[in-house]
Amino acid sequence: MEIIQMRFETSAAKASQFINDEFPQVVITGKSNVGKSSLINAIGNNGKLARTSSTPGKTRLINYFFADNSFYVVDLPGYGFAKAPKTEQAQWQALMDSYFKSGRAKKALMLVDIRHKPTAEDKMMRDYLAYYDFEVVVVATKADKIAKTKLKQYVEDIRKELELPKEMLIIPYSSLNNYNRDYLVQIIREFAAEPILV
Repeated sequence: MEIIQMRFETSAAKASQFINDEFPQVVITGKSNVGKSSLINAIGNNGKLARTSSTPGKTRLINYFFADNSFYVVDLPGYGFAKAPKTEQAQWQALMDSYFKSGRAKKALMLVDIRHKPTAEDKMMRDYLAYYDFEVVVVATKADKIAKTKLKQYVEDIRKELELPKEMLIIPYSSLNNYNRDYLVQIIREFAAEPILV
């Protein structure tokens, strides 16, 4: 089993707290409760790396994990927390704008729930990543909830709803049975090894 050696490094609530050293950064983003924390725990083979929560939008910070002593996995706060106060939503927007504008990362795993149609917030994040010229791999989480014979159709439904090009990877994934886990580890390492083109 492929494992990324990871440790929690720090959290950032504002731009002045962002990490700006020489190491590459690979972003993990997705709607609240889509499974970002579970993915981070799985690729690091450590159930305590990232906190999982049943409360959508629990994480309001950008969390940095130092990986393989050579790059960062950056967990962006979950989006789609409709019940959050407007001020909190505005803070999220400002934090995202600051991070994306910093140019520290250009590679991202965008997580969506394979069981449901992508939301308006998913489409907004797609647009964010496209605007800032990110190379993106879409991870369709909770794949264990779908029969394997139907995975391909669900993947194509996501591609159609998000209007993604044919060449963009959409990878079904399950943190429950680690389906495609090693493949995602490989992709993250490849992302980290590629230089950022400015």
